[in-house]
Amino acid sequence: MSTPKVLVVDDEPQIRRVMRTTLSSNGYTVLEARSGEEAVEILRRERPDLILLDVNMPGRSGLEICREIRDQSDVAVIMLTVRNSEHDKVLALDAGADDYVVKPFGMEELLARIRAALRRTSATDSVPTYVSNDLEIDFERRKLLVQGRPVRLTPKEFDLLRHLVASQGKPLEHRRLLQAVWGPDYGDETEYLRVFINQLRKKIEPDPAHPKYIHTDPWVGYRFEPAGSAASKPKKK
Repeated sequence: MSTPKVLVVDDEPQIRRVMRTTLSSNGYTVLEARSGEEAVEILRRERPDLILLDVNMPGRSGLEICREIRDQSDVAVIMLTVRNSEHDKVLALDAGADDYVVKPFGMEELLARIRAALRRTSATDSVPTYVSNDLEIDFERRKLLVQGRPVRLTPKEFDLLRHLVASQGKPLEHRRLLQAVWGPDYGDETEYLRVFINQLRKKIEPDPAHPKYIHTDPWVGYRFEPAGSAASKPKKK
């Protein structure tokens, strides 16, 4: 198994040095960028597995850079910032980040977040292909067609959709979804679900404001409802 590559994007040399020392000693290959523009160039050249991206940098902000990264890559992104309001978290997640860590943070916490962001759904947890009149989701190949057109989902979006479809017709509690998609250390970050559900609705729903697939069960969680009489069925081999 290859060593995961982590790109650290921060304009402060001391922070990059601490990150490099800690991550290297924990088995990661570390790449460094002093600006968002440099990070985009390294992303194209080196294809890292995860990016640690500071929000507040000279020039273009981390939020802008995260949007540009997400337009061209599914790489895992963790935003680092001194801001701790729910509004700031939502902005980071809405820009395409997988997770959000507030400075100052402990390195053990950051390492746990990195491990969670690098998680991928086990291939043994198979879910049959879902097909309706306007939607086809092939979980084995991680492909999505909406009205016959391919639509790209990030890995986290796909894993969230997979868990919803696997329990179609049944509500899934917030905590259960968070722990299934992000990892066992999560459970109270309901804003994560709110942002990612909104993104999924924009991508798969004919009318995101009036969803027919992904429904909210107030105070409980979310539920995937098969459209009309369509049913989930195995894809023919």
